[in-house]
Amino acid sequence: MLMRSDFLSLNFVKKEDFAGSYRGMRFLLRQETVDEEKKLRVYLWSEPFCFEVTPDAEKLSKLFAFSEEGLGQAIDWMNENYEKVCNKKQPT
Repeated sequence: MLMRSDFLSLNFVKKEDFAGSYRGMRFLLRQETVDEEKKLRVYLWSEPFCFEVTPDAEKLSKLFAFSEEGLGQAIDWMNENYEKVCNKKQPT
């Protein structure tokens, strides 16, 4: 299970994307501007490929508030979708 302590501060995400993995699930956190408001976009996909070569159709994504509360909600969403993502393993 992913925990808040597994992630860097949101200040890091302001400057560049934060990518990582957890037991076969890969994730990427990115700051986006939607209607002039900062949002946290989270992508999930299964190993073994990186974000750039994984087809968009095989990624899940969701927007959250760009705040500590939003990050907490994002982590909960990632944990809730772990099984769904890992059951879509890419062929090697």
